[in-house]
Amino acid sequence: MGNSSVRIVIAEDDPEDMELIAEAILLAEPNAELYKFMDGLSVYDYLRTIPDDDLPALIILDYNMPRLTGAQILRQMATAARYEPIPKLVLSTSNAPLYKHECMRNGATEYFVKPGSMKELNALAKKMVGLCRI
Repeated sequence: MGNSSVRIVIAEDDPEDMELIAEAILLAEPNAELYKFMDGLSVYDYLRTIPDDDLPALIILDYNMPRLTGAQILRQMATAARYEPIPKLVLSTSNAPLYKHECMRNGATEYFVKPGSMKELNALAKKMVGLCRI
């Protein structure tokens, strides 16, 4: 693996949203290496088992996912110092202040509401990739 690739983890249980997010990320960062997960537990298991030097540069979590929500994953990650330098973003359809507050309290770097258009999503992806820890 070349050092030029940027490892990004995406957890999203909606296959259509996953494709759109992945597309927007790759447009913003063509060297991105995407690791996609469809539920909260599988993303957490993956993060828990990889060595420190394989940790991603960015983690994007949906809030509502089966088995573990984005906020629950954040809470688990907050107990391990190795995840601290990684930007953790929540991308959700909900703009409920309660969800946002819970995610930020549990260690999210940012909480974004999923935009309604591809143009907005591409702009958001650029912003998200800009937060990568390189």
